[in-house]
Amino acid sequence: MNILITGGNGQVGFELQRQFAPLGTILAPTRHELDLTSAEAIDAYLQQHQPSLLLNAAAYTAVDNAESEPEQAKRLNAELPAQLAEYAAKQDIPLVHYSTDYVYPGNGETPWQEDSPTGPLSVYGQTKLEGDESVVKSGASYLIFRTSWVYAARGNNFMKTMLRLGRERDALNIVNDQIGAPTPARLIAQITALSCTIHHSPFTIHIPPGIYHLAPNGETSWHGFASEIFNQARKAGQPLAITPEKTAGILTSEYPTPAQRPLNSRMALGKLENALGITLPTWQSQLALTLIEHLES
Repeated sequence: MNILITGGNGQVGFELQRQFAPLGTILAPTRHELDLTSAEAIDAYLQQHQPSLLLNAAAYTAVDNAESEPEQAKRLNAELPAQLAEYAAKQDIPLVHYSTDYVYPGNGETPWQEDSPTGPLSVYGQTKLEGDESVVKSGASYLIFRTSWVYAARGNNFMKTMLRLGRERDALNIVNDQIGAPTPARLIAQITALSCTIHHSPFTIHIPPGIYHLAPNGETSWHGFASEIFNQARKAGQPLAITPEKTAGILTSEYPTPAQRPLNSRMALGKLENALGITLPTWQSQLALTLIEHLES
């Protein structure tokens, strides 16, 4: 059985490949092998390979650049999932699509529920929401996992940037009024695999189709995340120039960016935990696993 993973070279895509490799033939085309900006190329690829499961980890994730490149963001974040969902519905195969906390308005302090009113603050968030809505309306058997603050042992991400800066600098200012849960790509892939089963031939989704929040338990700020990265790195014997008293918190307003960020990225996890019969791990324990994997790689 063929498993198509779009965005296979990204953080989530890489972990999906590792997780699903024992379950079928992985198709993870590079940009040179499949142009995701071309609807015609995707149609031809799907027709040729006839996948039994679609895992859409591709996205335009350059949040600030999306403000000046809205058409590129719309193609990958809205039109691509719509096209994949249409194919999944026609072929009666499952689609797993990955979304973001940026679809919510980011106000208040209450964790967002899956049915909370949406209100994106940026082009990135708006295009991701349009993709979600297309998948929901498609008639396909689908899962949409909305996640937050994704990082991994590989690729470019906040954890690796902080480790580098922590070695190079003795002082850092880091935003402390955006609150969410750092989510490793490995956890996203593991939960995806838990949610899909193979019977004799086709893949099936064995939790009710719908939108789910996927993140570790607990919450922190970017400043808190960075501080824990430094704390765990020190315990692992990593030499750092940065000291705890020189890791200062600043307001989002002191660090202006082209795209507005949500201050409240808290997401309620009960729906996913109940569906799978699990308790999601804490963000601190997931950081420990990811950090060790990075340091040992």
